[in-house]
Amino acid sequence: MAVKSNVHSVRKSLLSGLIGIAVEEGKIDLQETLAEIGIDDRAPKLSQTEKQATVGDLLKTRSGIYHPALYETAAMTASKPPRGSHPPGTHWHYNNWDFNALGTIFEQQSGEKIFEAFARRLAAPLGMEDFQVSDGDYVTGSQSDHPAYPFRMTARDLARFGYLYLRQGRWNDARLLSPEWVAESTARHSAAGGLRGYGYMWWTLHRPAEALAQPPSRFFASGWHGQLILVDPGHDLVVVHRVNTDHEHRAPRRDEFRKLFDMIFDAYQGGGVSCSAG
Repeated sequence: MAVKSNVHSVRKSLLSGLIGIAVEEGKIDLQETLAEIGIDDRAPKLSQTEKQATVGDLLKTRSGIYHPALYETAAMTASKPPRGSHPPGTHWHYNNWDFNALGTIFEQQSGEKIFEAFARRLAAPLGMEDFQVSDGDYVTGSQSDHPAYPFRMTARDLARFGYLYLRQGRWNDARLLSPEWVAESTARHSAAGGLRGYGYMWWTLHRPAEALAQPPSRFFASGWHGQLILVDPGHDLVVVHRVNTDHEHRAPRRDEFRKLFDMIFDAYQGGGVSCSAG
């Protein structure tokens, strides 16, 4: 519960919360294009077509910008479509360039640094017990101007973040996120294979008969090798799972995840409890 470790791509859902605050404050406009806000990258620079991607396209990872990106696995690099193959907004592809550039956009448009903003805007009001600004780091390199922003967090702090979304942006008597942002960012804007969808840096899970426009049965933040915040409104439940990748480990298989979650849901008796594992 109190051991900090890298939460990997869960970082993207954490940033999504900060972007929601900046949108509500009028500092970020999801309809603005990269050209309008002056976002580019090092050579090979973005084309004029790529610069027509909007901030909203990046949030949905539908930018069509397949520039080299930092902090991605070899498989992610290998699966990237060719540059210029998809106009902005037309194709979903899980793309670290979009996620990293959103970090740059947040800092540029809000005037705040990611980890300081997270500590002040979310960690402190949520009563997070462990997160410190020093638990965040920037990953830079020659491939791109846009750094990655990994977080090191504990299970109990992640559970508080998930519970904020379970309660539509409220924590006790305070509203930290707008309910509209929570609903919009956890809606399925793209199909992502099987029963999965993708929102604004959140994954969604749907039952087979559910229509695209329906709220998801569950939504989750997911990171490499088993990092997970699962929010289940139907059970009024948050489940956190972590694997400490600082040490030798084995990533859980999907069937192991399913078995674990089936056991949790079968045992759950109601009452809004937040459970954590790993």
